[in-house]
Amino acid sequence: METESEPYVRLATLRQLHQVVAELNTARSLADTLQTVVDGIVRGLGYELACVNLVRPDGDLVVAAFAGDPAAEALITGRVGSRPAWERRLTMGEDWDGLRFIPHTEGWVLMEDDVPQWHTDGPDPRFQDEWHPEDRLYAPMYATGGELLGVISVDRPRNGRRPGAWGREALQMYAFQAAIAISNARLRANMQRALVRLEREQQALRASEESFRQAFEYAPSGMAIAEMGGDQHGRLLRTNDALCRLLSRPASVLRRYSFSDLVHPEDIGTLLRTSAEGGRAELRLGRRDGTYVWVSLRNSVVADAADGPRFLLTHVEDIEERKRHELQLAHRASHDSLTGLPNSAELRSRLGARLCRRPQSVRAGAVEALDAAYEGRPEAGGAGEHGFPPEGQHPGQYHAYDGGFPAATAAGQAADAFDFPGAFPGAFPAGPDGPYDHHVHTVAPATDVDDGTKGLAVLFCDLDGFKSINDRFGHHTGDAVLIEVARRLTTCVRDGDTVARLGGDEFVVLADGLGAADAADLAVRLRNAIIPPIRVDGRAVRVGASFGIGWASCGMSADEVLRSADQRMYIEKRSRSKAHRRAG
Repeated sequence: METESEPYVRLATLRQLHQVVAELNTARSLADTLQTVVDGIVRGLGYELACVNLVRPDGDLVVAAFAGDPAAEALITGRVGSRPAWERRLTMGEDWDGLRFIPHTEGWVLMEDDVPQWHTDGPDPRFQDEWHPEDRLYAPMYATGGELLGVISVDRPRNGRRPGAWGREALQMYAFQAAIAISNARLRANMQRALVRLEREQQALRASEESFRQAFEYAPSGMAIAEMGGDQHGRLLRTNDALCRLLSRPASVLRRYSFSDLVHPEDIGTLLRTSAEGGRAELRLGRRDGTYVWVSLRNSVVADAADGPRFLLTHVEDIEERKRHELQLAHRASHDSLTGLPNSAELRSRLGARLCRRPQSVRAGAVEALDAAYEGRPEAGGAGEHGFPPEGQHPGQYHAYDGGFPAATAAGQAADAFDFPGAFPGAFPAGPDGPYDHHVHTVAPATDVDDGTKGLAVLFCDLDGFKSINDRFGHHTGDAVLIEVARRLTTCVRDGDTVARLGGDEFVVLADGLGAADAADLAVRLRNAIIPPIRVDGRAVRVGASFGIGWASCGMSADEVLRSADQRMYIEKRSRSKAHRRAG
């Protein structure tokens, strides 16, 4: 009877197996898939109890699904068995072509390990293949790469017998399909989590982009995005309304430019350094009407981890008012508040910029200095009479000489005479002020007679008769006189000259490129410009002026130069009678 019904039993089992496998593929979540796995075993494979032990990320196995007995389900679901204990079980007992069967005669040693179990005591089997309550049958589930996904555990076959070859094969096939279903469920779960995370990131990105757009567009100060790298480096890609208003240009027009097209020519170097470093700078940008406005640029380099810098985000702040105040403060610090002329500190600064501490004596000419350098040294190619080579020696032929240049001092004079930096390398070590290769020395005429030497003339002016005007008519009149004298002095000098007020009724004029006669003529012109009457509040007053001419020269300090001119002024003042000095 059993032999005749066996094909029917196999066919019925295949139908049930096909149905439960189909249900595996319809489950959506991982939890649903696991529960479908154990329900399919109870319903389709003829076991009363089944559970799935799923591998956790830490390697241990947790009871993730149970079917067949609510009491046993409540007892062990969620409990964890260690990985070593499970590996021990999967190497014990009998290997049934991928299944692992542990008979009750061997399983008693497993009663004390930490793997969750529900086995109960029972009598010994009455026949050879009868199922014992303490028998254990496991179906490991592996991923495609051989990784253990979990273990199916079954108990209590309905026919009371250990499964035969067909039952074992059916359980093995089901475990294989269950592994595929669990892998797919995990994949779907991971994809769903990734999609949720991606959606959240996209929402955050959209929110961030909207926040950036609003912050960019409605910022009270200028904002710009400029291209970085390539042929279009620095080209403006986007500007906000504040920047358009600041530069009086519409956004469509600004997109044709880069900041280098708009920056003041004197500030182009500052802009290039700022663009390369992604830092901050203060410079001037051109407006539509041709004027320039002072701005503070702050660059942020927006970079891509893979491709490097992508563009520059530039914040443009209008600092015109602050710059105006700074210039006003700097002007007040360096100029006289009454006359507007450079004050004593500014005068000393300008004078000191032309001087160095290296004494500058009357220098020999170029040829004389070279003659002095090589005088009396025939081995160095000494010159014959009139500076020509000795007879028999071709010009340019010189004998070797180990000592370098024979006379550093004379060679230095030759280098100075040629005014050629580096003409004699190493001839002059750097002094306390550093090398003088790029410094144009200031020299003074040797005497008061004009010998053709041009220098920096310092004309010290002291007003004659000013004190009596101040005492008789008050400080208001005195101030008006000083203002008018400053104006007259300024109109008589060249654009590059300096007219400064030292204080009181003392003025100083710096005039470069003058000879002795030129300086004397300038003093006369300045005195003649001061002498005419000055009208203040309907009253005409007159002052005279005494001038002392000094000369600035390297090796002197600014105070020494001014003191020299001051002394010459007093000599000139004493040389004239009081009647001639006082003109008002």
